[in-house]
Amino acid sequence: MTPAMVAEREIRLSFSKADEIHDGLDRAVDALIESAAADANCGILVTRHEPGTYTVALDESVPFGQTREVIAA
Repeated sequence: MTPAMVAEREIRLSFSKADEIHDGLDRAVDALIESAAADANCGILVTRHEPGTYTVALDESVPFGQTREVIAA
């Protein structure tokens, strides 16, 4: 797993093994929960860009206290 944090509002992740994805995404969501709670204006959006590549980000389109998952088209 290769994480890259962008301004504490977004974490970009790349995985080389499928069995790393679930735990890696859980850790990224956990890392942003504190920032989301401090903001109290957004939730967390998990986006799959391509196999093995994801972003986990604070997003105002997601209600506070929720996490949503999408696949980028």
